[in-house]
Amino acid sequence: MDPRLRRVINRIKNKSLRDRVLEVVKEISASIEGKFYTGLPLEEAPASRFHHHSYAGGLVDHILSTVNVAMALCDSVEKVYGGRVNRDIVLSGIILHDIFKSLTYERKEDGTYRNSPLGERLDHLTLAASELIRRGFPLDLIHVVVASHGQSGPTSPKTIESLICHIADEADSKMNWEVLNAARYLAREATGESWDKIDSKTAFKILMLKAEGGWEGLRENIAKLRVNRHSEDKSTS
Repeated sequence: MDPRLRRVINRIKNKSLRDRVLEVVKEISASIEGKFYTGLPLEEAPASRFHHHSYAGGLVDHILSTVNVAMALCDSVEKVYGGRVNRDIVLSGIILHDIFKSLTYERKEDGTYRNSPLGERLDHLTLAASELIRRGFPLDLIHVVVASHGQSGPTSPKTIESLICHIADEADSKMNWEVLNAARYLAREATGESWDKIDSKTAFKILMLKAEGGWEGLRENIAKLRVNRHSEDKSTS
């Protein structure tokens, strides 16, 4: 398990809940009609096929970043507005809200993704809800997961914890999508090549190169990123 994700799980104070979340993360699976489904290893799964965090490891990046956003929102609710938040539910909900996406995607030979046979029939929220109910998770936590898409999901947020998780999820997804798009545009303009496969760290480096050195600085330094990118593509092929 990614040690960063393990540290987030360890922040869940309720031991029973923490142990159950850890069990799900260690074994992301579903059993349907006697068939046992597993998918991409969590560390290799994207958070989407085409949009935000659409690269290997993107799902873990999304979880970690969304946790940071959500904890800032918790601070605002408690310190500015005088509200109360169950942070264990928030942390657990964010960790679990997209985690069953690893069952719904599979990687193609060119490194892009498509829906798995299971993902063609069931979405990640349906899988999450059914598995979390089966495994005896609290109703408030299950609600956080199924309400994470807000008005676009099967139900809208009805608790402060679910609202925080939805807003944090939407904020991180939108930021990442915009940064990936901007980096692809800058890379294409600087090199004349299309950079369809790009991770968030590389994307932010491209944006920083452009901000610090302008177009000339970007053109001079982006070659190093391109070499590293091709090396990584070969190592994963």
